[in-house]
Formats: sequence, C-alpha cells, structure tokens
Amino acid sequence: MVDFPQTLEDAIAQAQSATQAAIAAGYTRLKIDLLLPELKPTPIALQYLSVFSELGTTLKVLFTDAGAAALARRDWGPISHQICSLDVAGARQTTPVEELVSSEDQMFLFVAPSSVEVSPVEQVCLAAGERPVILFAPRLEDIGTVGIGYAARKIRERFLNTFEPCYYVRPLDRAALLRCYPSPWQVWLESDNAYTLAAEELSKPSSERLEELLLQVGGSQASPKRGLLEEMQRFLKALGQ
Repeated sequence: MVDFPQTLEDAIAQAQSATQAAIAAGYTRLKIDLLLPELKPTPIALQYLSVFSELGTTLKVLFTDAGAAALARRDWGPISHQICSLDVAGARQTTPVEELVSSEDQMFLFVAPSSVEVSPVEQVCLAAGERPVILFAPRLEDIGTVGIGYAARKIRERFLNTFEPCYYVRPLDRAALLRCYPSPWQVWLESDNAYTLAAEELSKPSSERLEELLLQVGGSQASPKRGLLEEMQRFLKALGQ
C-alpha cells in the first residue's frame, strides 16, 4: 500500500524507491514525473540522485544545454557523478553521441529534457543499449513541437512509449493522480487537506476515464474548476514546498 506523499521530500523518497524496484525488476527506461507547479527540476534532481549512490552505479547526468549543466556543477558542488550537456558550449549543436556514452557509464539520467531534444535523447538511449536510462521531469510530449499527426504517433510508438512511468504525481481539482511502481495508478480525493485513495487502475487512465472515475467516487471532474495555476500552487503548498 502506497501512502499519498505529505511533503515534497516524501514524493522524492517514493520516486527513489520506485526507481530501485523498477530497475530490480529489469526495466531499463524509466520516467519520473513530478507535475507540480513552479517546481524547479535541477535542485530536486540533486536530492533524487542519492538513490544511485545506494545502487553503487556509475551515473552520467545529462542536461539539455551547457548553461544548465554549468549551473548544476556550480550549485550542486562536488558529486561523484559526471555532468554533461546535449549541446556543444551552449551553441545548440548536438554533442556527438560517442562523447556522451562511454563504456564506463552504467546508467544515464536526463534532467528535464524537452520535446526539442527528442532526437538526441533517443540517440543516447540507442547507444546506451540495455543500460538504464531515466528521464527526470521530462517535457518530451509537447504537442506544439512533437505534433499530433502520424509522425508524432510514430515517435511515441517508437520511443516515448518505451519508458515505464516509474513515478508520477499530478494534481487535479480536489484530487490527484499517483503512480509509484510497482503499485497501480491511483486516484486520490482531497478532503480536509488530506488525500484518500478512491480508485486504482492497472494502466494510466485517459482524461475521459479519469473524469469517469472521479464522478463515480463523488469527486470533481478532472478538469479544474478553479484556475489551473491556483490549483497547482495550492497542491504544492500542501506538499510543504
């Protein structure tokens, strides 16, 4: 039984446990989604990194650009993991895959990759082979960039859908959607600033299914009645950020 995270630290700890369980089960492509408002992924990623020290693996941390990588090196201080970027000196020229993937690397962690980087991320994954690749706070499915037609569907089928949603938390209107591997997808209802488990699904519910579930258990519709930003800010405050 997974408890709903009461603080952001709880959510990170759950993401770490889910990562360990998924890797132990043989998954090699994982996603960590913390869909919380105004959440800056870089400092949260640093807290999450401790799980790899526990696993005793050689990890390579990849940022989308050289500027973000440089800021991480400055803000994180000395760490045992190598930090790299997908572009060359911030020039948005893709770094050759052979410079990003070496035989010594055992795992790869992408921090907040966006839909613009789908191609280089996919190339790194192909070069990594059976070595685990984790996407932390990814934004790879921006419809405005990836699209909604045939080409976009092929990208999802070929690449994006190969990632296991290892940890996922998303606020809704007076509810939340949670997945912590190996548990199923869970719908939680908010009541008096607490969350109660209302339903479970084996696969991620679609928007229509989520709305149906919330109506069945007496919750609101999945689409927020209040402003989305206001709802997310309230949720983040509830998590103790």
